[in-house]
Amino acid sequence: MPRILGVDIPNNKKVPYSLAALYGIGLHRAVIICRDCGIDVDKRAFQLTEEELGKVATYIETNFVIEGNLRREVQANIARFKEIGCFRGYRHARNLPCRGQRSRTNARTRKGKKKTVANKKILRK
Repeated sequence: MPRILGVDIPNNKKVPYSLAALYGIGLHRAVIICRDCGIDVDKRAFQLTEEELGKVATYIETNFVIEGNLRREVQANIARFKEIGCFRGYRHARNLPCRGQRSRTNARTRKGKKKTVANKKILRK
């Protein structure tokens, strides 16, 4: 498996799809990287030479924030939101959707399994 910046990328996939395995690089950005480095997008990852791998690694390192640094940056942003007490920080702290979705009936992914609250039984005389 080829290694780029300490991450093993999938062997048998085409280069853009393999590069998209890196956190912070999507398919669109991967195609741009291939174009700028002069790599054929129809090539498979195992067909890349050491020179091409080095070219891709240096290009990514100089132009993008990826993997651990990006994860750290995102977590720092969330901590900052919580600290200043903004709406997004409030939503992150309570594990609710923070991008404007409704949460009265949906948002099961963020809220977890449904907690049913039983109705009180009315006593009749």
